[in-house]
Amino acid sequence: MKSKEIRQQKPEDTQKKMKELNSELIQLHGQSATGTPPKNPGRIKQIKRIIARVKTIQHEEELKELVKKAKLQNEKNKRRISK
Repeated sequence: MKSKEIRQQKPEDTQKKMKELNSELIQLHGQSATGTPPKNPGRIKQIKRIIARVKTIQHEEELKELVKKAKLQNEKNKRRISK
């Protein structure tokens, strides 16, 4: 899953995908802990990277919202001072 695809998704879809990825990661960790050879050994690393990518994009979006709120608040304060 690429960053572009993640950004185009709705937040609800992203949360759903995160739950799926986390459950798959737990399952793969359980397999490796019991000694069962995983079907795809590189999948754990791949899932971890996708999860990190999703979390990074979510954090960026949160910061964008905070910046917007701060700018609006700053404009309100300027209007009060100028009156």
